[in-house]
Amino acid sequence: MQQIELVVGRIGKPHGIRGEVTLDLRSDEPDRRFAPGAVLDVQPPKGSAFSHRTLTVTRARWHQQTLLVTFEELADRTAAETARGVLLRANVDADETPEDPDEYYDHQLIGLTAFDLEGRELGTVNAVAHGGAQDLLTVRTPDGRDGLVPFVKALVPEVDVAGGRIVVADRPGLVTPLEDDES
Repeated sequence: MQQIELVVGRIGKPHGIRGEVTLDLRSDEPDRRFAPGAVLDVQPPKGSAFSHRTLTVTRARWHQQTLLVTFEELADRTAAETARGVLLRANVDADETPEDPDEYYDHQLIGLTAFDLEGRELGTVNAVAHGGAQDLLTVRTPDGRDGLVPFVKALVPEVDVAGGRIVVADRPGLVTPLEDDES
């Protein structure tokens, strides 16, 4: 079966002296991705001396709004400090879907055709940007422009992965240009 690699987090600063680290989550399923025993591939930042190729989760817990994780390979604060900025990746089956039916992996959205509420084709989703407030879909129009659509139910009321389409409640300036931008 084909596998897809998903970025599920980035290691932040150490927490305490026993190798525990904070995580900048990139997954809506942290309990699934950071379960004890999970082995994650790593991608160190450029110039990093971090030498591990994988990290194994031994413990994960919430502290206020922050996920704290202990990895088998990071025995103390010094080791945890060397891991700062490391991206964590999980391999999943290509046909796997998130447990929540209203959540999607990036690879499921990229390539979908976007239509407006009246059924007119707007373009194709060609990227997903993960922001602090919400994710943004980049819709490439037939004339080569990119429109950014906040990925919220009010603006994207329908996602049909199997049918290869999404519906966007388009507004001038979102995907279609503003009146004065057309000239």
